[in-house]
Amino acid sequence: MKYVKLYSELLAAEMEGVFSSYEIERLIEKPKFLHQGDLAFPCFQLAKTMRKPPSEIAIGLCSRLQSRVDGLFDRFESVGGYINAFLNKAKVAKELLNEIRQKKNHFGDLHLGESQTVTIDLSSPNIAKPFSMGHLRSTVIGNSLSLIYEKCGYKTVKINHLGDWGTQFGKLITAYKLWGTEEKVRENPIQELLALYVKFHEAAESQPQLEQDGRDWFRRLENGDVEALKLWKWFKDESLKEFKKIYDLMGIEFDSYAGEAFYNDKMEPIIEMLREKGLLEESDGAQVVNLDDLELPPCLIKKSDGATLYATRDLAAAKYRFEEYSFVKSLYVVGNEQSLHFKQLKAVLDKMDFAWAAGITHVPFGMMLKDGKKMSTRKGKVVLLEDVLKDSILLAEKNIKEKNSSLTNKTDIAEMVGTGAIIFHDLKNFRMNDIEFSLEEMLKVEGETGPYVQYTYARAQSLLRKGVFVEPNGNDNLAAVTEWPVITELQAFPDTIKRAIERNDPSLIAKYVLTLSQAFNKYYGEVRILGDDSEKASRILMVHAVSIVLEEGLRMLGIKAPKEM
Repeated sequence: MKYVKLYSELLAAEMEGVFSSYEIERLIEKPKFLHQGDLAFPCFQLAKTMRKPPSEIAIGLCSRLQSRVDGLFDRFESVGGYINAFLNKAKVAKELLNEIRQKKNHFGDLHLGESQTVTIDLSSPNIAKPFSMGHLRSTVIGNSLSLIYEKCGYKTVKINHLGDWGTQFGKLITAYKLWGTEEKVRENPIQELLALYVKFHEAAESQPQLEQDGRDWFRRLENGDVEALKLWKWFKDESLKEFKKIYDLMGIEFDSYAGEAFYNDKMEPIIEMLREKGLLEESDGAQVVNLDDLELPPCLIKKSDGATLYATRDLAAAKYRFEEYSFVKSLYVVGNEQSLHFKQLKAVLDKMDFAWAAGITHVPFGMMLKDGKKMSTRKGKVVLLEDVLKDSILLAEKNIKEKNSSLTNKTDIAEMVGTGAIIFHDLKNFRMNDIEFSLEEMLKVEGETGPYVQYTYARAQSLLRKGVFVEPNGNDNLAAVTEWPVITELQAFPDTIKRAIERNDPSLIAKYVLTLSQAFNKYYGEVRILGDDSEKASRILMVHAVSIVLEEGLRMLGIKAPKEM
């Protein structure tokens, strides 16, 4: 924030070299309450150097700063060892609102990436299994991060690393051959394939031979058996059709659907490279990379029966992605339970002397729980995302009909609100927190929800239509006393984006649009925004700024903003 920088430069000039402006800038805080000022500098770290109590230092500096009050600073106060700076509300408001008016949706753009590429591995559902609520987190967190990185000047490549290979396909083929029919699968592919998968695991508890049958079928698949490949491709094609419906509903697109199977012919060169570098060791017949020096368990590359593992495939995928996209950073939006796997992946790539391995970044997240336990497809304990989205959209449409029956495009708006509610419920939580699945909680349209923010945006749009927004003539001034809480929030937008990308945390954006909405709605309840007086045009300009920032904030979360609700 530029005002922080200006304040730090003023302080540095008065300290005469005790602290640099950069050191001061890192110490400046935002006071908890508006009456305490807009910026605060704590003098406690100066006490030892200057050999004075912090309160005495604050009083002395504050006195000298008063003589340096310029257009953007109104006054300074010393309170308990802090120097609180008060900005000139009218000037700051005018400058900020004009900046947002001119930049529109580019307000808050940061030029950090300089068009460099970031790959993002996200969503990655398993073929032949339903798209459950458990897959929602990776999908919406990854999509939001892609939009945040693009806002910061990066080019992103969204990769849906489909779970389309592995022993589970041997089990599924076994189950289909025993109990499945083509007619049933064609009629309802995902549900029938899920039922077969669950039945296999139930039957395997009393018939252990089924597990071996599943391994045998998978080996046939690996060896290019015609029947096995035909069934596998059919399961995959049907699954992708179903997944596409859900992605379309959420407005999410991908640049690549290269899944696990894509890397089948790319793993042997990786194994050979590990062997040439002397990194492969034998352990109980398996091939591993020893990571004792990093206090990590050995990374399994090839099992004793010759089968490859996730690590082998991910090593091949990382190398392919760098060669294909020349990324500066490669994000893996994958659950927290896979943290060890990604530590091992990065460690092995480092040992292979790939300098780009420094950009490999695991973005972990907590689980979606049901009744306090992780959702499991194997046991049939699963809630389908498509069902939840449809229920949410239906409820949104019902609410719209009750509250605004004359609204046109009810169906389109209900889709925006219904999907927005589900996405926002996930993203408002810090990604490392587990989330208990609750349909009732997700579909609430009041409180800290997506529909609340969307409604605030629609309210702002309604005011702009009624107030007839026009470009200000340059003579309109806003005292900005009542408006200051809203102005303060608008100022924070660029800094919030910066913190979100630094922490790979979309929840900061979600919490920001909530706070801005709350500040604006409080203002709306206190002020006659469209009242005819000398500040009307400036108030409408502020409403215009709020609508721009809310729409852009929602966009970075992957949520649309309806102009009416």
